[in-house]
Amino acid sequence: MQPVLGKVNRFFAFLLAPALGFLVAFSQVNPVDKLTLEGLTLPVEQSSEQVAALQERLDETRETIEGTELAIQGIRDAAEKEKKEYEQQNQKINNLLAASISHTKQSEDVLDTILSNMLGKPIGQSFGKNSTVKVYSLTEAGYRGYMAKVRLNDPKALKMVLANNSVKSKGETTSQAGKRTGAILAINAGGFMADKQGNLVPLGITVVDGTIRTFSDNKNLSFVGFNNKGHLVGTNITKQEQITQQGILQGASFLPRLLQDGKRLPIPKDWANARQPRTLIGHFDNGDLLMIVIDGRREGWSNGVTLEEAQKKLQEFHVVDAYNLDGGGSSAFYYKGKLLNKPSGGRERAVVSNLVIMP
Repeated sequence: MQPVLGKVNRFFAFLLAPALGFLVAFSQVNPVDKLTLEGLTLPVEQSSEQVAALQERLDETRETIEGTELAIQGIRDAAEKEKKEYEQQNQKINNLLAASISHTKQSEDVLDTILSNMLGKPIGQSFGKNSTVKVYSLTEAGYRGYMAKVRLNDPKALKMVLANNSVKSKGETTSQAGKRTGAILAINAGGFMADKQGNLVPLGITVVDGTIRTFSDNKNLSFVGFNNKGHLVGTNITKQEQITQQGILQGASFLPRLLQDGKRLPIPKDWANARQPRTLIGHFDNGDLLMIVIDGRREGWSNGVTLEEAQKKLQEFHVVDAYNLDGGGSSAFYYKGKLLNKPSGGRERAVVSNLVIMP
């Protein structure tokens, strides 16, 4: 019986243990009473500092964005201003170009009218990619010969051609040079002499495609050159560097110079009042080139022209600068595959250089 009571007592002790534990715990000081209000306060100050820092960063970002927007707007404004200035400048250039074209056209029309009134209508015209050529008979002006008015669309359309492309040779006629090069127009050019072997050699300075083929500083000769813009350049050349500096691509020598800036120059005594066949070259006041060949030394056909008479006639033609090229039996005018003039010797003479115009 005793063992059974012991088991019953232990059973009740296990049941009462939790209750006794609660009683003991509540009999102690309440730990909640030790908690203070400060201990329960949230870290408000720390949150405010973080918010302030975030606000400051936000303000800085906003200022950066505003500054960037201002910079972008400034770039846009500058670009728009530059665009407007470019458009205005471009319009000015277009207006000037149109005015220039109109002026050039008017100048060409006026010159054509003047020449037609003096010489009649052109007897031949060619409108090529590289050049425009109008050929007139000089009969109405009282001479047997021909004049070409040439406008270069490409400066390279004008070339100085040495006979057989050689400094020394037996020569080549103007017609042969014209046909060989496929030229629309050709006239004889620089003066020459024969060496002991019978070869023809150019006088003075000869320039072909920018290369100096012969050079002499003979001050008695006039150099007739053409620069890289196709403009006639007549000048006193004493050094080879001058040719490069002035951009001269083609040129030959003879004498004398006839007109400078529209004014007549003195004719050397040995050349004065001599009536001969002539080959002349120059440019009109509108920049177009002229090439003239006048026959002579042919009784019943033509006695030629003096350089003094030529000067006056060139001024009437509105020529600004003009030069006398090799004349006499050398004078030849080739156009569209034919020799138009009548050389004084009855046939073409072989010469050392020719000036050709490509179509």
